[in-house]
Amino acid sequence: MSSVPKTFLTPEQYLEIERKAEFKSEYYNGEMFPMGEARPHNVIPGVHSLIKTNVSGQLYLQLRSRPCRVYGSDQRVSVSAGLYTYPDVVVVCGEPRLLDGEFDTLLNPTLIVEVLSPTTEAYDRGRKFGHYRNIESLNAYLMVGSELISAELYTRQPDNRWQLSAEASRLEDTFEIESIGCRLKVADIYEKVELGAL
Repeated sequence: MSSVPKTFLTPEQYLEIERKAEFKSEYYNGEMFPMGEARPHNVIPGVHSLIKTNVSGQLYLQLRSRPCRVYGSDQRVSVSAGLYTYPDVVVVCGEPRLLDGEFDTLLNPTLIVEVLSPTTEAYDRGRKFGHYRNIESLNAYLMVGSELISAELYTRQPDNRWQLSAEASRLEDTFEIESIGCRLKVADIYEKVELGAL
């Protein structure tokens, strides 16, 4: 019995396909991975999206008069480890560096935010975070829970190590993202989110 060999794509082939596609796909080491996923029965529709919107909105309000930009999950990020991905929220402070003339692939994020879901949490905490740590410009990585109230902020240290610098699990909690000069209240992150679902 013979197996069908996989076809691997170059980053250029991936970008050509992705720029014409109706649905987003991530890319890693020659393979494309569609981002659509089945919604678990225990997650209320819109929770993930509302948390992303709340985080984006709070960051935008605090950064609007500074040389920083807040992008949503349509902004593709290129990671030097051969990964092209769409974080939930991205902040760039300073001039954005883009891959090419298409202006759709960011190279220098300052902060990346991922809203955790049951199907992606292990990846977001593990391998994906490992790839993100290779981005030289990245100073902070925030993971926000969608099943329960939780936020974890990891920051790059002067010796290039990553350290858990803030944890929050109550609506009354507040934490600082020093690299971009922002303060987030957990109550604002979960505003209008159905807490019965968390």
